[in-house]
Amino acid sequence: MSKVLTCEHLSKTYGKEKTALDNIDLSLDFGRIVGLLGPNGSGKTTLIKLANGLLQPSAGVLKIAGMTPGPETKEIVSYLPDADWLPDWMRVEELVNMFRDFYGTPSEAKAYIGFDAAKANEMLARLHIDPKARLKTLSKGNKEKVQLVLAMSRTAKLYLLDEPIGGVDPATRDYILSTIIGNYNPEAAVIISTHLIADVEKVLDEVIFINQGQVVLQSSVDEIREEKGMSVDALFREVFKC
Repeated sequence: MSKVLTCEHLSKTYGKEKTALDNIDLSLDFGRIVGLLGPNGSGKTTLIKLANGLLQPSAGVLKIAGMTPGPETKEIVSYLPDADWLPDWMRVEELVNMFRDFYGTPSEAKAYIGFDAAKANEMLARLHIDPKARLKTLSKGNKEKVQLVLAMSRTAKLYLLDEPIGGVDPATRDYILSTIIGNYNPEAAVIISTHLIADVEKVLDEVIFINQGQVVLQSSVDEIREEKGMSVDALFREVFKC
């Protein structure tokens, strides 16, 4: 089976001045939860947008399951952006129906294409979110939960989650992380972009440290603990100390 994501000599520049990604090489397997970790402005969001086909590389190659990002990869990639993007006048149940109508439902012929509305409604009930509520009436934490539920209810092969726990309280972070763990296809892969290392470390299989557009480390979490004798958070603080 091909890798879920590969980058070869991938670069992205904005205009003449700003280099967001600088000649990076990466290879990620299916079935892994990967932390894309780095300080603000390190290139995390740019890489996620390239993988989702929202940006085009300036140089090099990026592949999703062996394919160049485009219509075919959008069918197997679920993307959670780092900003509110859903129409806040809609009711939660209307958002679920909109996703179902847009993506369709999973079928045997297209097992990874679609949106599982029953799964979404089950998660929303477990998180005590009223399906009749309008998005604009929800707290920031509950809005983030709704966005995550919709993203995780896609039947995808790759989930791209950009700062899914940013700006919410610790209890909500735990809810969000447990939702990610409990509701993704174990044959798929999840990439979580964040700078909140201590919070996400417990769910990660692998980490990528990125700084100033370059990959400075790619390792399994177990290797970091066994070979370096420290947590991912401690290593991150050491690598990125001022």
